[in-house]
Amino acid sequence: MPGRPGLPAPYALPAGFAALFAVGTVAAALNGRLSATGVLLCSAVVVTAVSVLATPAAAVPLGVIGWLTVIGFSRPPYADLRPTGATAALAAITMAACALCGALAGVLFRYWTARVTLESVDRQKESGINARRQLAGAALAAAGLPLLTVVLAALRPHLNLSDDLLIYLVAVVAVTVVGGFWPAVFAAVAASLLLNWYFTEPLHTFTIAEPKNLLALVLFVTVAVAVSSVVHLAARREADAARSAKETASLLGLAQTVLGGTDTPADVLEHLTSSHGGQANLLERVGAKWIKVATSGAADPGAAVIRFEVRPDLALEVSGQAATATAALLAGYTAQAVAALDRARLRTQAAQAEALAEGNRMRTALLAAVSHDLRTPLASIKASVSSLRQTDVHWSPEDEADLLANIEQNADRLDALVGNLLDMSRLQTGSLAPFLRATAVDEVAPVALRGLDNSDLLDIVVPDDLPLVRADPGLLERVLANLFSNALRHSPPDSRPALRAREDGALVVLEVVDHGNGVPGDVKERIFEPFQRLDERSSGVGLGLAVAKGFAEAMGGTIVAVDTPGGGLTVRVTLSAETSGVPAALGSGQ
Repeated sequence: MPGRPGLPAPYALPAGFAALFAVGTVAAALNGRLSATGVLLCSAVVVTAVSVLATPAAAVPLGVIGWLTVIGFSRPPYADLRPTGATAALAAITMAACALCGALAGVLFRYWTARVTLESVDRQKESGINARRQLAGAALAAAGLPLLTVVLAALRPHLNLSDDLLIYLVAVVAVTVVGGFWPAVFAAVAASLLLNWYFTEPLHTFTIAEPKNLLALVLFVTVAVAVSSVVHLAARREADAARSAKETASLLGLAQTVLGGTDTPADVLEHLTSSHGGQANLLERVGAKWIKVATSGAADPGAAVIRFEVRPDLALEVSGQAATATAALLAGYTAQAVAALDRARLRTQAAQAEALAEGNRMRTALLAAVSHDLRTPLASIKASVSSLRQTDVHWSPEDEADLLANIEQNADRLDALVGNLLDMSRLQTGSLAPFLRATAVDEVAPVALRGLDNSDLLDIVVPDDLPLVRADPGLLERVLANLFSNALRHSPPDSRPALRAREDGALVVLEVVDHGNGVPGDVKERIFEPFQRLDERSSGVGLGLAVAKGFAEAMGGTIVAVDTPGGGLTVRVTLSAETSGVPAALGSGQ
């Protein structure tokens, strides 16, 4: 696992160069009182300390500048670079060892102190300037500085050292703008050497005769590297800002996807791969194995796989994403994918709990039906039959007729109740398969009235030119029978309920009207739910309207409850009109 990054080179190198040139300046100012060994030790301390703190790439230029400091300021004449000899060899070995050991120590220290975070796997260490621009900057420095030296050498009689320093500084800044920090460091060091060789007395040597010229060169390199650092960091911040804008846009799109309702783990991963490419897999640990919960994108065999373990049992594996997919962005997608998985499972659990609650409610209602609504007609039938079978009691013909009528009435009630329970069971299990055909309403309605108490009190108003409806005759009969029973039960004696049929374009509207107490507006939707009874004293278990609604919708129709003008309830059933011209199916038995 990679550790924390060190101090960036644009920060570390200006500080290291300034410290090393300070060592050289102090040595020159002391004029021999700081020995060559002292200069070597001071330079070694600076190179080692900065190498420990900085990124490993900064160790090489630090070692080179440290070596130049030692060979140029070990003994008088100062600033006279002597790259050969025992001192130069010892300085090269010492600076190389210090730079290498410092860089290695810094890497190890940062590795062991790094915290295990998602940010530690960030692969996007962008400098703000791509490799093509860096090569262009290096080429500009390699070609432009010699040409500039030729021009300035030709103009030497008209320019002084200060002019040359400023012109070279402009050239270094130009290299920085084109290629970034590292080409600028190369240009600054090369420019200082060119200035020393061609424009500092004595010419064509690396010796600097005047201390003020030495200070000018020291300041030139320091300012050049500092300016390069500022330009480089500005470019990097611009690249970071652009990347942050892209991350924000991507996360905004993800948020819109989730808020729009497509919030499954597969949807989140699909958004990731469609926006940034590659492949993404959401994994869950089951036992000792990792299994895929959701996946998206195409796998690249050569791409590195990175895993984000959000919880001990959940992880996101990504591979082959574009450079825009930073670790922070992938962390956001990981959190959203895990949250989407949790939401999906919560929805499943809620649905299961609702199903269990509905099943419990169904069982409770069935138990109530068996204990009361089924038991009551059975008890009445048994009492009537037992009375008729008594041998010690003489029943008059009128009494026998009343007992037989009671048996028939309760048997019809029991038949209707069992029929509704069976119909609701068919609806609940999804085993209902209606056979739709042309059906005449005026032929099905009378059949639906059979067996109902006071069936002669309900009026059937069907126009002669009413078109046939596309329905299952048997299901339509059950719909009308339940609606008729409900209307007869709630209508007062002086107001007859009625069935009214009319044509409405390509539809046929059937309205079962009663003039009872009606139903409050907030309850009209609820009366079509199973086991709903507004009046607990009424018979039945509250299945009639639920069965009617289920059968009507199974035939492609609708059913709603509205208020009857003047008081009462009207249940409106809408079915499609039959336009094929085929003969009507007569009744439910055909």
